[in-house]
Amino acid sequence: MEDKERELQHNVGEENIQETTENTEATAPKEVPEAVEIPEKEPSKATEEAPTEKPSEPLEPETETTPEAEAPPETAQVEEPAPTAPAETAKAKNEDDAVLEEIDENNAEDAEDTDNQERHTIPLLDYHAMSMENLVGELQKLVRNEKVQAIKKHVEGIKSEFDLKFQEFIEGKKEDFINAGGNEVDFKYNSVTKRQFNEVYSDYREKRNQYYKNLEKNLKENLNRRLEIIEELKGLINVDEDMNSTYKAFKELQENWRNAGPIPRTEYNNVWRTYQHHIEIFYDFLHLNRELRDLDFKHNLEEKEKLVQRAEALANEPDLTVAFRDLQTLHKIWKEDIGPVSQEHREEIWERFSNATKVLHQRRQDHYKELDAQYENNLIRKNEIIASIKELSENVASSHKALQQQIKKLEELRTAFFAAGKVPRNQNEKTWDAFKTAVRNFNRNKNAYYKNLKKEQQENLDKKRALLDRAVALKDSEDWDSATPEMKRIQSEWKEIGHVPRKYSDKIWKEFKSACNHYFDRLHALKNEGLKEEQENYDKKNACLERLSAFELSGTREDDLKSIKAFIAEWKSIGRVPFKKKSIDQKFNKILDGIFKKLDIDRQESELLKYGNKIQQLADADNERAIQNERSFIRKKIEESKAEIRQLETNLQFFSNASEDNPLVRDVIKRVESHKETLETWKAKLKKLNIMKNDLNRASDAEEEEAAAGEEE
Repeated sequence: MEDKERELQHNVGEENIQETTENTEATAPKEVPEAVEIPEKEPSKATEEAPTEKPSEPLEPETETTPEAEAPPETAQVEEPAPTAPAETAKAKNEDDAVLEEIDENNAEDAEDTDNQERHTIPLLDYHAMSMENLVGELQKLVRNEKVQAIKKHVEGIKSEFDLKFQEFIEGKKEDFINAGGNEVDFKYNSVTKRQFNEVYSDYREKRNQYYKNLEKNLKENLNRRLEIIEELKGLINVDEDMNSTYKAFKELQENWRNAGPIPRTEYNNVWRTYQHHIEIFYDFLHLNRELRDLDFKHNLEEKEKLVQRAEALANEPDLTVAFRDLQTLHKIWKEDIGPVSQEHREEIWERFSNATKVLHQRRQDHYKELDAQYENNLIRKNEIIASIKELSENVASSHKALQQQIKKLEELRTAFFAAGKVPRNQNEKTWDAFKTAVRNFNRNKNAYYKNLKKEQQENLDKKRALLDRAVALKDSEDWDSATPEMKRIQSEWKEIGHVPRKYSDKIWKEFKSACNHYFDRLHALKNEGLKEEQENYDKKNACLERLSAFELSGTREDDLKSIKAFIAEWKSIGRVPFKKKSIDQKFNKILDGIFKKLDIDRQESELLKYGNKIQQLADADNERAIQNERSFIRKKIEESKAEIRQLETNLQFFSNASEDNPLVRDVIKRVESHKETLETWKAKLKKLNIMKNDLNRASDAEEEEAAAGEEE
């Protein structure tokens, strides 16, 4: 979060903070005055009335506050008319009083505890650009290594930035939780970083409260001692003794004052003015002994001239922070350690000291103007970054890979935003809100995409689980003809299904792959075994074919037909051969057709002879399903033959006026006759099949009757 407080790091212009007692918290800091100048002359203390002396009051009770960063004051937009000379003088007077008050307040804070001055030497880092983890580390380093009273501003800056960053972080986590289907009231998040921060910050508060508890007692005692010194100082002008003794007592009181120790900062300036007032009165009392007074005036003038020279030399100090810190010290010495000078030199010496202060003050104002210009440039840069984030949020990618690239780009823009530096205070909150809104919109659109993607992936997971169940059910199947195409279909469908949730992806794929591999490994093993058997069958058929080729007719038809039937039976008994070698069946049928031709056996009879062996195989197997399939196959062939005949006879009607010698007519007639022969062959095969089936049924009935008769007996 942009630090809203306008600050010059390490400068003399620290706030005058009301510290607290036990269980107390710091109140809000006062704003550092902006355009202020130094009074034209040192006010005369001799003519002031003595301020009312107040005893030390207890510090304010602690109230827990969340430090809010403050930015530079808003620049007025309305152009005002140029002030008149008296108005300018009055304005300058007010600014002079303000800058002196600022210096006095800082000196009061440093005077409360000399270790307070260490806060000027501890650098204020750019906490806005740090991550939460780095902020915790920086806070831990400060609490462990620095004095607790010197790091208040640093701790407040760290806490402010950490609170803002953690709020943004936890809001994002809550939104993710709700988008995932959670109820907002159930949201809980345990942050290790937040717990570490709380522990270190609690340690800081404990140390700080203990410090101020111990400090309060000492400050009150010192305050009472200083008030006693003032009372003794007031009594010097009423002492009836020689002037030298009175002057000696005066010097002792001054020394006691310097050694009286720190007092509460709220009482510092009031007590000092009271003390200075009575110092002035004592010097007026010394007019009875002008020599002593003039010696003091001379000494004080010499010391103040040294301070003026040192103040004037600070104009050449390149480090503005160091220059203002030294200037504050010079004002402290001027105010506390050096008494008044003679009236004739009082205005002149103060004018020189004041002018030296004005030079540094003007340098600081110029520095603030440079910071303002830098803040404006930072604002432009941050607005550009916010615009880029808005563009991302309005064009969220529709693929995981592209969206991951956008998320990476968003992180780069976030880093650039925090590194861009501070912006003007009046734009700080607006800029931060715009940044958070843009980031939140992107995250919402991103979460919406992943929410839909999650739903889609869950649906894909359900589909793949269904396929997995089917694959597992088929992996041990023996019905190769139906299981194999089904397994291939499952594999193809699996490839068409999209991604599933990552945590299930590997597991379900391994299970599916295992089921498929199990089935196809079995299938391949069976095929390898079948190929070996098919090769053996081919060798047997090849031997049978050679013997059939060498067969010679005996001249006796019945004996020859018996031998041929034996060859056919042997051939049918041999199983399948390799697919690429199935042409051996054609060779066998061709040799048979040659033998049938020699025996003057027509085509139908030869087909029935070949079919007779298959009928016998079906009868021997007594497989009802195989017989039914064969009957269905023959009936289908019969219907196909009838359809072909009807179509060809219909075609002949178109040639009713054509001669039978027409080549087309002869071809159609020839094809009709061929299909009629085929039809008769199929009918004959069906008749043989039915006869065989009836014989099987009669045999079965006979067996049942015998069994029943046996039971009756």
